[in-house]
Amino acid sequence: MHLAMTDLFRAKWSVDIHEEWIAALLRERKDLRRDQLERTRQLMDSHVRDCLVEDYEQLISGLQLPDPDDRHVLACAIRSGASLIVTENLRDFPAGDVAKYGIEAIAPDDFVADIFDLDPAIVMAAIKRHKQSLKNPPKTWNQYLDSLSAAKMHQTATLTRQYLPQVLPVGGDAND
Repeated sequence: MHLAMTDLFRAKWSVDIHEEWIAALLRERKDLRRDQLERTRQLMDSHVRDCLVEDYEQLISGLQLPDPDDRHVLACAIRSGASLIVTENLRDFPAGDVAKYGIEAIAPDDFVADIFDLDPAIVMAAIKRHKQSLKNPPKTWNQYLDSLSAAKMHQTATLTRQYLPQVLPVGGDAND
């Protein structure tokens, strides 16, 4: 989300995509409540310019994907003019099925690594804001980088470590 607010790219999603991530988190994280995630949804929609895609539903029935339940994501991407679908679920968005719409499916780690190439300073500022927003409990830079790696964001962790001296205070280290 902190990267989406940088305007280095145009993040897009739909009500159906929101429903999907909310349902998945509620299944996986019994400590979360729907009202908390609804608040997150509202914040996402209000902080990222022109993010909510509408009027894509009529495209769904004409799309073919290995998992028919993912067609709404492709329809949303087509309607919004997106060139990428950022997902861990790459097997359900085969290149041949999405390329005919001028779209590529890409893993989040690859996406962030590509964004680093656009403007490392802006990406690092967003990463720093994200790290600082983690307060319960707060994380040192080393803990934050470990959590990125644990979340399959290895390239992102490596690039962050590379650029970290630029965002640390003079004399600071990754244990701060």
